[in-house]
Amino acid sequence: MRDEGALVPGADGIEEGKRLVRVGGDLGLSLAERLSERLYRLTWRTPLHAMRLKGRYPLKLIAVPDDPIPGDAKRGRALIAGTLDFRGEARPVHALDLKNPDWSPSFSRYLHSFAWLRDLSTVATRGQAAPRAEALMARWLAVHAERVNGVAWAPDLWGWRLLFCTAHAPLILSSTDLIYRSRVLNTLARGARHLDRGADRAAPGAPRIAAWCGVIAAGLLIPGGDPRRSFGEAGLARALAGGVFEDGGSVSRSPAMLLDTITLLAMLRECYAARRMALPDAAAAALPRMVSALLGVMHGDGALASWQGAGPSTVDEVAAVIAASGVRTRPLRQSREWGYQRLAAGSAVLIVDAAPPPIARLVEGGCASTLAFEFSDGDQRLIVGCGGARAAMANMPMALLDGLRTTAAHSTLVISDSNSTAIHADGMLGRGVSAVELSRQESEAGSRIEGSHDGYVRRWGFLHRRQLMLSNDGRELRGEDALLPAGRRPRWRGAAPFAVRFHLAPSVEASPTADGQAALLRLPGGEGKGALWQFRCRGGALSIEESLWIDGEGRPRATAQLVVTGEAPAGGASISWALKRAL
Repeated sequence: MRDEGALVPGADGIEEGKRLVRVGGDLGLSLAERLSERLYRLTWRTPLHAMRLKGRYPLKLIAVPDDPIPGDAKRGRALIAGTLDFRGEARPVHALDLKNPDWSPSFSRYLHSFAWLRDLSTVATRGQAAPRAEALMARWLAVHAERVNGVAWAPDLWGWRLLFCTAHAPLILSSTDLIYRSRVLNTLARGARHLDRGADRAAPGAPRIAAWCGVIAAGLLIPGGDPRRSFGEAGLARALAGGVFEDGGSVSRSPAMLLDTITLLAMLRECYAARRMALPDAAAAALPRMVSALLGVMHGDGALASWQGAGPSTVDEVAAVIAASGVRTRPLRQSREWGYQRLAAGSAVLIVDAAPPPIARLVEGGCASTLAFEFSDGDQRLIVGCGGARAAMANMPMALLDGLRTTAAHSTLVISDSNSTAIHADGMLGRGVSAVELSRQESEAGSRIEGSHDGYVRRWGFLHRRQLMLSNDGRELRGEDALLPAGRRPRWRGAAPFAVRFHLAPSVEASPTADGQAALLRLPGGEGKGALWQFRCRGGALSIEESLWIDGEGRPRATAQLVVTGEAPAGGASISWALKRAL
């Protein structure tokens, strides 16, 4: 993404007329790039690659770093009971068929990353957890230690695996079986050699950063690794430069991936601490910016907004990662490349997606959410996006997951149920929003954001402009959504049907008023003391429809949405609306 507006160096501000442009946004990996990746993976099976993985057998780790983040107690207890459980997918450990996997991609990543070691160590002593961990490790080694193939040897998963295995080494290296111990250590060393040549093959952003963190962890903790550490630090600096914007946001524009990146650097810092060394300058400088950007997309309840397929995560998970970062900073209010605008007044928080979608070649599973917003009052969410396309439970139908990525699944304007940015059958984002014009003003009366995008110009001949104004006490949010004629309108197009959607949080109770132009929104508070907000619109017909929201644990929860509908003739149309706190 390229910023075409002039910026004040070091300022957290947006100047009038700022323009964010999606460069190469609808271009996924080329055929040549796909073939190159395919051929590279085929080389894993060759004798040459096998020779590259050979080297000295390490006898022990130099040190064992701490894991600064606690695991999930529920998953840990399930594993003690003999079940690997992740996002609604539970598998008895004794029945896991590692040779013929039939589980979801998210479960596969949980298994192969060895993140379950963190969960296990959270609920059990070393004596209780080690037998479980060593049994599962032995089964993994039997299938994947020598077979360099598939997702188990993906560079990013090897990065995570090295971090988790070294941090929880007592759980997998307590055995008195010297052959087993030697095989574990040798496999970790082979994985590090695999990463030496393959870390830059991981996708930009969190995956590539994970791979290079694994290289450095191996260099710090496996004997004879000083040259690897220096090599890895240079690679990590490149990965951070290409995977994290200057304002601290992730190139995927996903809060979940930014959370992962902060987790990686927090774990890596513990690896350096175990050797009484400091985190490299590039990582140390990036970490405060990333935490600030993450706080910028956090609501008053302590969880994240649901952008680019991410769910809100749990409050405990977000708090644990921020605490592990060791960074104390303020939320980023006006991001540049990251693209999220934050307005906060009184107890209200407004978060706006004010940039084009992520570039197709950088991320799969992106969402067509430009100019959508989320709004909360204190620790209660009011307006949300359905979210969670990449964080939902495994048993959700694929059609529903695809639907969560659409424009209609976000709180914004939709023309004829079409997406502002195309979503292809292969999951990649196509043509649509290529530029967002943005301005922001602050005054004693409140804050105002005005943005427009060109996602509907090519197909419908309209520019979508949205204005949002939050009062200085946070008790009133006013908005206007307008369709303005732009470009060459197709002659065969008649009046364009459109809808402005406001997805409500599951805890919000919506009641329409008699005139059909307003609704009362009651937030929970106990004994009838919850806040009461009034929604009123002008220029369209208001209705209340069903919706859903993916919560922090990936579960779908039934909720409702306010829908304001209308038709836009060739000259355009506009809808004005307001949210006002009554109690």
